Amino acid sequence: MTLVKYKNAPVSTASPVDRLANEIFGQNIARFLGGDGYMDHAPRVNILETKDDYQVHMQAPGFDKKDLKVEMVDDTLTIRGEMTEENMNDETRWTRREFTRSAFERSFVLPQSANGDEIKADYANGVLHLTIPKREESKPKTRSISIR
Repeated sequence: MTLVKYKNAPVSTASPVDRLANEIFGQNIARFLGGDGYMDHAPRVNILETKDDYQVHMQAPGFDKKDLKVEMVDDTLTIRGEMTEENMNDETRWTRREFTRSAFERSFVLPQSANGDEIKADYANGVLHLTIPKREESKPKTRSISIR
């Protein structure tokens, strides 16, 4: 699968050292050192390929199942999440409030061997699990060859 695009979320997963280096040297230092800063704003994803399918595991802690949306458009799989914290009544006085909304979007171009019509999704313990079966014609075929 190939990464296509993303929209950033307000939460940063950069390490304190990365943030300090960005403050001192600017964000271009990450590119110089081989990073692109992408993972600072996007949920983490693991992609596994087996002989029968592709499995995508995306971290989305704090999201409810209803906050997540998975879509296929042509050969592109897009995963979106958005949640907004409930507003408190007018008598609420915040001492500190650092988060109220979180959103993300990740898209992947599926290989031709993937069957996008048969994707299954589960969400448990803050991790979205997608199973994308392979088309029958793309699965490896094994046959025994007799030795004479």
